[in-house]
Amino acid sequence: MAETAYTPMELMVTVAARLLEDGAVVGVGTGAPCAAAMLAQKTHAPRLFVVFEAGGMAPLLPSMPISVGDSRTFFSAFMATSMADVFEACQRGQVDYAFLGGAQIDAYGNLNSTCVGPQEKPRVRFPGSGGANDFASFCWRTLVLTPHDRRRFVEKLDFLTTPGYLHGPGAREAAGLPEGTGPYRVVTDLAVLDFHPDSRRMRVVSVHPGVSFPQVQEATGFSLLSVEPLPVTEAPTARELTVLRNEVDPYRYVIGR
Repeated sequence: MAETAYTPMELMVTVAARLLEDGAVVGVGTGAPCAAAMLAQKTHAPRLFVVFEAGGMAPLLPSMPISVGDSRTFFSAFMATSMADVFEACQRGQVDYAFLGGAQIDAYGNLNSTCVGPQEKPRVRFPGSGGANDFASFCWRTLVLTPHDRRRFVEKLDFLTTPGYLHGPGAREAAGLPEGTGPYRVVTDLAVLDFHPDSRRMRVVSVHPGVSFPQVQEATGFSLLSVEPLPVTEAPTARELTVLRNEVDPYRYVIGR
C-alpha cells in the first residue's frame, strides 16, 4: 500500500494530538496546539476538555479560532469565565496538559518568549509570557510544538520566560513549583523528545520518517540524549489526515504553513 503524503506540520499536529488522552484537560492557544486538540477530539478523545486562557472552558469549536479570546472559544462551552479562573484551575492541579511555544528552548525545557539579545537592548523583542509561565508552572505536563533548528534549541537562553526543569533535578521544587509537574514532550519537525527522569535533560524518543539522530543533533545547540533502540515516529494515518484537512483546518491556517 502506498504511503500517504503529508507535510512536516501535519505530522507535528498529528503526533501532538496522539499525546492527549480521552477525558484529559488541556490548556491551548491558537494555531498548531488548537489544531492538535481539535484533531484529538474528532478522532480518539471525544471527551477531551479544552481550556483557553481567556476563559473559554470546554467549547465545542465550530471552526479554528484566530485568538484565545475569539468568540468561537466560548461556543457551546461548559463555562465562559475569566483568565483568573483558568489559572486558578491550574493552581488547583485540574489541568493535565498545556501547549507552549517560544523563540528559544534549552536542554531542560526552559523557554524564552521575551527577547533575543540583552534585555536592555534586544535585537528582537517578542510578546512575552502571556499565560505561558502560569501554565508551565502549575499544569502537570507541558507540551512544546516548535520547528527544530539551532537558533531555537540553544545552550543558554537569552531570557528565561517560562520554567522547565530550570537547571536540573529538584530545581522546580526548590523554586516552589508543585512536585510532579514540568515539561513532558517536545514535538518538532524532526523528532519527538522527552526529558530523562534522572538528569531532566532533553532526550530524543523517536525520529520522524527519513530523519536520523545525527540530523537532529546537528540542528540542536546542545548535546542530546537518546533512547536505545531509537524508533521512528508513526506517520499520520489516512483517517487522521482526512479529519485534519477537511474538518479541523480546511482553510489551511495551520497546516498550510
